[in-house]
Amino acid sequence: MTDRESQDAIEDAWQTRLLQVVYELSLSLRELQDTNPWPEPVLGQAINNLATELWDRCFSLTEIKTAFEEAAADIPRYAAGCEFRP
Repeated sequence: MTDRESQDAIEDAWQTRLLQVVYELSLSLRELQDTNPWPEPVLGQAINNLATELWDRCFSLTEIKTAFEEAAADIPRYAAGCEFRP
């Protein structure tokens, strides 16, 4: 295996781990939403708690805000105009 192939394998493994962590978080949040005993939606509370946890882990306010704003701005492209997943 060449150095480039080795680096590609490391990067692929990192990307796979990132996607898996996000996927598992989304599954957990959906389960919590589906079993929520209170009238307040789970997602707002979860996003707020995630933001504070990110800050506690030394991500800057600017990094957190920018990441959320960029993600929110990109959702319409991904959703192709649908409010909910068909």
